[in-house]
Amino acid sequence: MTPVVVLNGGSSSGKTSIARSLQRLLGPTWMTLGVDDLVRALPGGDEVDDLIRAQQDRDGPEGAQGSIEFGPDGSVTVSEDFRRAEAAWYAGLAVIGRCGTGLILDEVFLGGGSSQKRLAAALSGLPVVWVGVHCTPEVAAARERGRPDRVVGMARLQAERVHEGVIYDLVVETTATSAADCASAIASHLTALEG
Repeated sequence: MTPVVVLNGGSSSGKTSIARSLQRLLGPTWMTLGVDDLVRALPGGDEVDDLIRAQQDRDGPEGAQGSIEFGPDGSVTVSEDFRRAEAAWYAGLAVIGRCGTGLILDEVFLGGGSSQKRLAAALSGLPVVWVGVHCTPEVAAARERGRPDRVVGMARLQAERVHEGVIYDLVVETTATSAADCASAIASHLTALEG
């Protein structure tokens, strides 16, 4: 069975770029889905990027946007409503994985190890390759400043926090390594698992 590849890292760590590079290496039936897709699917999710852009000249967006709250320091808090939606989302991802389609998940484990446990429970019975996508807080923050769809401070806060208590099969470091090279390392790991 094709493994599910879970990329976990903070905002602006390079997960999405790695996922796109990995898709090019692995073939046409590999899909990339992630937490940003879940956020966009929720009520108000299509307005999150606009809310963030509108707040660029201030300290960042404050208050609730649906089931997610963005603090002025870049913190993210999710409600129980979000957790229910997340559980349904994870169940749907597991169904895709069981169909044999290659699946790359672009995740941000805000709760570290507890977030991994929730996803692992949903993916139970499927082979999963857990990949930590590390980037120094300074480099992630610099990348974040160049992105209009990010709350300033989010990358720095998440850079290390999302990895606390998480167990990985492979770790890639994007501070000085390209997304293409990280994707190649992941593809090599997957090939070794097949052998």
